[in-house]
Amino acid sequence: MPVSIVIPTLDEACHLGATLEAVGRIRGEVEVIVADGGSRDETVQIARCRGARVVESVRGRGAQLHAGAIAARGSVLWFLHADTLPPADGAEKILRALRHPCVVGGNFAIVFDGPSRWAGFLTRLYPRLRWLGLRYGDSGIFVRREAYDHAGGFRPYPIFEDLDLIRRLRKLGRFVRLPSTVVTSSRRFEGRNFAPVFACWSSLQLLYWLGVSPHVLGKYYSSMRRGDRRSTRSPGA
Repeated sequence: MPVSIVIPTLDEACHLGATLEAVGRIRGEVEVIVADGGSRDETVQIARCRGARVVESVRGRGAQLHAGAIAARGSVLWFLHADTLPPADGAEKILRALRHPCVVGGNFAIVFDGPSRWAGFLTRLYPRLRWLGLRYGDSGIFVRREAYDHAGGFRPYPIFEDLDLIRRLRKLGRFVRLPSTVVTSSRRFEGRNFAPVFACWSSLQLLYWLGVSPHVLGKYYSSMRRGDRRSTRSPGA
């Protein structure tokens, strides 16, 4: 089985079904692994009913992704977020790109769903970020299994685990962007003031490149998200 798809989840019942439906339309034989971090909703049941293999993991995206990678049997690992819809030709495009021996991995073009102007802004922004060497997990990162193992895999970081892995992979070979698109949810910006959210994200990014530990940044990001959720609740909620 050449391609293993790894999807980290935590209470993703509202989105996982649509993602697995899209995965089911992928041409070619793929293995689907859901690495769950202790969901309390119907996530695990949805995954199993749709034929995915469920791997239990400690909570945290980096740890979950690595747990899924360890369990995978494919020679290629393709990491998808639970709210990201892959293209039907995704596996074909990945295998075609990896025919070049110097290519160790890559990602896809990305479109943020929804009609908001911020979704359009992010869709236009992401292609420009790649010129800065920034490729994020919601763009469908894939990698040769042997390169993943050689680089040491995902570290158990709560944030920026994707940038950390790509930085190490680039030392082993080329990282490419495919001429195909994944569609990801803009839910993290829905019902929220985009400007401070984007400013927070940019500040955390800068601090990461200045050497601040992802574990420290993860705690800061989590506290800000909790505060944002409290501020958007209606009275009496």
